[in-house]
Amino acid sequence: MVDQRAGFELLGNDALERSTVVANCAMNRERQLSGVNSYTRELGFNPLDVLAAADRAEPSAVAGWLDLCCGTGRALIQAAGELRLAGLTERTVLVGVDLVDAFDPVPASPLNLELICASVTNWTPTRTFDLITCLHGLHYVGDKLAVLTRAAGWLTLTGRLVADLDLSSVRLPDGRPAGQRLTARLRAAGFSYDSRRRRISCTGRREVRLPYRYLGADDRAGANYTGQPAVHSHYAEDH
Repeated sequence: MVDQRAGFELLGNDALERSTVVANCAMNRERQLSGVNSYTRELGFNPLDVLAAADRAEPSAVAGWLDLCCGTGRALIQAAGELRLAGLTERTVLVGVDLVDAFDPVPASPLNLELICASVTNWTPTRTFDLITCLHGLHYVGDKLAVLTRAAGWLTLTGRLVADLDLSSVRLPDGRPAGQRLTARLRAAGFSYDSRRRRISCTGRREVRLPYRYLGADDRAGANYTGQPAVHSHYAEDH
């Protein structure tokens, strides 16, 4: 697809997922559950604390954590080990989804852990989750807004979605950032956005419709604030 106003070719999902920028991205490859380079440090809380709180609130339900763009799945594997030691394997479920099948070896195949090689743009879960995370994964996704809005519908009634999102990477057909209008629409839909940390979140399952039509992605956008090459996603506004 060529966007005449932007003056360059935009990639569809299939072509984008074959891009070296996307397939070889280093994000989340080494990130652990806790410690210096960890989910706990990035998020500001330990995901296991969210599962424990959900288990206490609804002891009859199975508490779930979904990690989109999970990389090697190292944090989930470590979480499964800690949950086993706490006797919570049967009361929790951990699901990781990543485009690249490069998961770490899983010891003893925990019954509450599933690592799935799939595109987050078209994968759909079969249950809801108390926590959904996507740490730096949206930088490499084409239709970022669709992933966000779909994930918001996968939460439990009190579940929490947390994702890194650089709003400057969401572009209009002429290449300009979507800007404050997009931010306002996201907030009106129930999302909170921390512009300093470039992090978006929401609490509680919701059905979200945003007035943007996805056009394609540009994998030549260059490095973003993380220092890694990223992808710009282009949208037309629906009026």
